[in-house]
Amino acid sequence: MNQTTDWKDILGKAFDLPTDTDTAATETQPDKGDALQQQGKQMLDIVLERKGRGGKQATIVTGFNCDDEALKQVASQLKRALSVGGSARGGEILIQGDLRQRVLDQLKQMGFKARII
Repeated sequence: MNQTTDWKDILGKAFDLPTDTDTAATETQPDKGDALQQQGKQMLDIVLERKGRGGKQATIVTGFNCDDEALKQVASQLKRALSVGGSARGGEILIQGDLRQRVLDQLKQMGFKARII
């Protein structure tokens, strides 16, 4: 088995389900793109989360509709501006700590529409 095989592909083959490789790449490609090109076009949600983190707080920004590489660029700018740690994957940016208002202010300054939930 090669390293690029996705778990969805393996399950799809095992149960005769359509896999991501079976669908045309043009179907999903227009939805994703550069996060900076989507500024102001979508509403981002900012949420505080504590579950599964040993009681520590994390600010989660959801609602991005871009690939992980573009998301990581936005997360990097956000983390650098706020001087905090975090991560980005799966359409979400995780910022360590309760920084909802500062994240909101910074995202608006970057040109995104966002709200605190």
